[in-house]
Amino acid sequence: MKLLLIAICVLAALFVFSQLSRGKTIAPAEAVKRLEGGNAVLVDVREPGEWAASGVAAPAVLLSLSDLQGARKDWKPFLEESQGKELILYCRSGNRSGIAARLLAKEGWSTVNAGAFKDWAGAGLPVRQVSAR
Repeated sequence: MKLLLIAICVLAALFVFSQLSRGKTIAPAEAVKRLEGGNAVLVDVREPGEWAASGVAAPAVLLSLSDLQGARKDWKPFLEESQGKELILYCRSGNRSGIAARLLAKEGWSTVNAGAFKDWAGAGLPVRQVSAR
C-alpha cells in the first residue's frame, strides 16, 4: 500500500513539473489570431526528421531546439529579422517548446508556448509536408 501511495505521489509530481516546465501556453486558435495580427511568428522547434515524418503547421518557420541551444546557424538570422515580434513556439508535446520559450524569454524575447503539433493538426488548421534536410 505504501509503495502504491509513493508511486502515485511521484507520478503526480512528474505531471505537475511537466505542466510547469511548459510555461505560458496558448491554444491553436489563439495562436492563429496572433499570427493574423502580423506581430507574431510561429516556430516549430522539433528536429528535421520529425518535420519530415509528421508534417508541420503551414505558417511555421522550422528552427530546431538543438540549433537554438547550439551554434544558432539558423536561429541567428531569424532572430535578427524578427525583432519586436512575439515568438509562438511548438514541438511534439509542448516540452521542448517550453524550454525554447524560457531560454528566449531570458534573452528578452516575447514568447509563448503553443504546445504540441498534434493540437494544431487536431484543430483542423493547415499543415504542410516537408522533406528531411
